[in-house]
Amino acid sequence: MEQPTLNERERDDGMSGRVRRWLQFLGFGDDDLIEEPREEEVPGPMAAPGKKGAVVSLHQPKAVKLVLCEPARFEEGQGIADHLRNRRAAVINLQKVPYEEGLRIMDFLSGVLYALGGTMQKIGPQIILCAPDNVDVQGAISDYLNQQESQDKMR
Repeated sequence: MEQPTLNERERDDGMSGRVRRWLQFLGFGDDDLIEEPREEEVPGPMAAPGKKGAVVSLHQPKAVKLVLCEPARFEEGQGIADHLRNRRAAVINLQKVPYEEGLRIMDFLSGVLYALGGTMQKIGPQIILCAPDNVDVQGAISDYLNQQESQDKMR
């Protein structure tokens, strides 16, 4: 049986050639070397030093927050827009603002919702639901509202 050459032995056992030659120079043969098995590293996500991995439950949905707003001035519309941008739905009661300011607030918020991909729905007289794209709004109460408004006009 043919003896493997030095280069083949270096490749097989992973020991560098310089270290092997140095040990042979000192008088240690291949039989005298005791090598410990090397642990193979399994590639995976790197964790930051000193931080533990977070445990995430896949079965519990993340709570969606709903903010109730009653703006008194147009300037308060920016705060509502910040809620929407932070992915929180908002129910806005415009009964405390003058009609013209209410229109300006709704124009501003409709632009915000368009940019965020959200929706706007009337849920009562001067009460609007604004929902970002992460909130799924099901159903509509516009039919009820239309009936109420038509009955109010008849009276």
